[in-house]
Amino acid sequence: MKQISLVAALLCSLMISGCAELKDAGRQIGHTTKEVTTDIGHATRDTTRAIGHASRDAVKSVKEDLSED
Repeated sequence: MKQISLVAALLCSLMISGCAELKDAGRQIGHTTKEVTTDIGHATRDTTRAIGHASRDAVKSVKEDLSED
């Protein structure tokens, strides 16, 4: 009976430590995914903003050139 209790306790402790490791791995994956998607979103926003400003400046320049003629 003592052996069964000892084996059961050992298995429970192994399962608990294994679950903690899986939980930690999942947390790390989640945080990394969040950081990567945030970086992608910021880069996309900055690129779109730069394109918008360049387009606006080009339109203003064309308007100025047309009004001078």
